[in-house]
Amino acid sequence: MEVEQNINLDKADKLKEEANEFFKKQNYVKAITLYSNAIECNPTSAVLYANRSFAYLKTECFGYALEDASKAISLDKTYVKAYYRRAASNMALGKAKLALKDYETVFKARPNDKDAKLKFNECSKIVRQQAFERAIAVDSVKKSVSESINIDSMTVEESYHGPHLVNGKVTSEFMQELMDAYRDQKKLHNKYAFQILLDVEELFKSQPSLIDVSIPDSSKFTVCGDIHGQFYDLMNIFKLNGLPSTENPYLFNGDFVDRGSFSVECIFTLFGFKLLYPEHFFMARGNHESQTMNQMYGFEGEVKSKYSKQMAELFTEVYNWLPLCHCLNQRVLVMHGGLFSRDDITLDDIRTTDRNRQPPEDGIMCELLWSDPQPMKGRSPSKRGVGIQFGPDVTARFLERNHLDYVIRSHEVKADGYEEAHDGKCITVFSAPNYWQVSSFLEYRSQVTCVLFTHKTTKVTADTCSGYQKES
Repeated sequence: MEVEQNINLDKADKLKEEANEFFKKQNYVKAITLYSNAIECNPTSAVLYANRSFAYLKTECFGYALEDASKAISLDKTYVKAYYRRAASNMALGKAKLALKDYETVFKARPNDKDAKLKFNECSKIVRQQAFERAIAVDSVKKSVSESINIDSMTVEESYHGPHLVNGKVTSEFMQELMDAYRDQKKLHNKYAFQILLDVEELFKSQPSLIDVSIPDSSKFTVCGDIHGQFYDLMNIFKLNGLPSTENPYLFNGDFVDRGSFSVECIFTLFGFKLLYPEHFFMARGNHESQTMNQMYGFEGEVKSKYSKQMAELFTEVYNWLPLCHCLNQRVLVMHGGLFSRDDITLDDIRTTDRNRQPPEDGIMCELLWSDPQPMKGRSPSKRGVGIQFGPDVTARFLERNHLDYVIRSHEVKADGYEEAHDGKCITVFSAPNYWQVSSFLEYRSQVTCVLFTHKTTKVTADTCSGYQKES
């Protein structure tokens, strides 16, 4: 029996080393598989659970990451990395107070570790800020960030040679100059950046939580998935599929920012086109258009670095007004995440959902932003720790109840950039080809994936620009 255990331990170590190599290459899915195989060989290793927890964090499976980190701690209460992982999981789930306890444990164990101190201090600030906001919310109405901004007091210096708004408005010439400036890694002036945010906030405020979109016969309508701060891939979409216009409408389906290095450039480009073509360019909220995600995955820090804390706060306010989903020709529902924990949800329920807030932990808004499809029937707890996983029967019942043909969603990396599930009734499209920079995604990196919705196409096809074309 002892010989067999040693063989299993040796195999577990070998699998762990293989998994570590895939993790270094950012192939987190393969790493998770190998860590899981290693755990089967050695289920008593806290290191294996903590490593898999880290890989789950990278793939935003926060629920699984939390479970693994807790398991690692139960196996070895002195294993500091496990507390790190659990704290990061709780932060991603918006549970800062729970995260703070673990960051405090790490900081006490490693008082000279700069990163441990930084994480503990950042989390402490967030907890204090949340407590302060709860306190003032009881007795007063918080003044909006937009009300505190005075555009007229901002001066455009003569030394600024970037794009200029014309009478405070976005034009097609401005958008071309803006994209050219961003390609050269130049910056939009502070005054114009604030003007765009204030104007787009007013525009989103005027729109409902569910937007009905009419697409004329023989016209195409392009749906793009996650962009995640990849400006040059965004430019490639426009190069291959054409710039947005009244004749070439787009819907960008959430997660415009975070992870990528050019989130500011992506979001101002998208907001600019929204202002230029308000009836032909659409944007839906993703789970990363939230304060917690932006704090964890880079957007807040990028905005503060390129502009200011005040602008970062304004972005949070603007994101609260992003529509939650779109219905194309009363036939196709497009949302970032997925479907619901109840069968009785209707489109009218979505229309009446209050979205001007941070994403809640459950309910319609949460599930629209966070849920994922699963191959088996029924519903399951989410691998992310938020939302649910829903099966083909759930999709079929929702479509029948609401007289829809299928749903389009994003939210998940797919090796081909898109995936058809649930008998073709649930389509995932993901448009950030360098998201993990995984070697197995090399072929996909040469593509840009989006969806062309048309009336008269006859089959599903894939090419360098379109995820698929779906029969009406």
